[in-house]
Amino acid sequence: MKLTISLAQLNLYFGDPDKNFAQIEPAVKQAAEQHADIVVFPEMWNTGYDLTRFAKIADPNGQRTQTLLAKLAKKYQLIVHGGSVATAHDGAYYNTTYIFGTAGQLLTSYQKVHLFGLMREDQYLAAGHEEDHFQIKGVDATSVICYDIRFPEWLRTLSLDNSRLIFVPAEWPTSRIPQWRRLLAARAIENQSFVVAVNRVGSDPDNQFGGHSGVYNPLGDELLTLDDQPQLKTITIETTETDDARGFMPVFADRRPELYR
Repeated sequence: MKLTISLAQLNLYFGDPDKNFAQIEPAVKQAAEQHADIVVFPEMWNTGYDLTRFAKIADPNGQRTQTLLAKLAKKYQLIVHGGSVATAHDGAYYNTTYIFGTAGQLLTSYQKVHLFGLMREDQYLAAGHEEDHFQIKGVDATSVICYDIRFPEWLRTLSLDNSRLIFVPAEWPTSRIPQWRRLLAARAIENQSFVVAVNRVGSDPDNQFGGHSGVYNPLGDELLTLDDQPQLKTITIETTETDDARGFMPVFADRRPELYR
């Protein structure tokens, strides 16, 4: 199955949801003009890491985000992978992914499982506990968020449900971009899956973000990589490459889960 994927690499406005929301439709429109099946956004695109102001700027129950993404998915007839946004639920704050299908329906949501202490997520956010799975034109896919990729056991758990694609929205600092690229390639190789990763660019008061969004095939080859500037790039992949990789080297069948902990 051929899938066409657009990566929307944005420069975010720190703590300014209105300006950030205004960037979304132009990117979805551009992806639709490039005949994408899905467009993918970066992590926490509504607020950036303005953690101390979440009481004022996090999206209550994700309602504003969901309304916009549902409308755009239906209007432009493509799947919108909403990266992730800061959401507020019953007095707690989450780093939340929403993915909408072409009928404007919510396909899945996900709350970041591993909170990143170096950016103080653990002080302001609650951790998620659930997997997410969805399909693109019948192809199984899953999502994680940024720091999650440093936990290969979590991505393997998600991949055991027949996933062929792993989506990774992120806010990954420039200083660790070499690790970002190596980790993405490793996650693709060990799960024999495509990895589609979208990082932000620009800066906030404490960090510079390095972009280098990319697409990796099941052998870990970098099929597409962006630079450190705002842009949208589109690529078409052949998802049967996952079957070829898994058929040649049956890693999943050769697992010894009784030995793992």
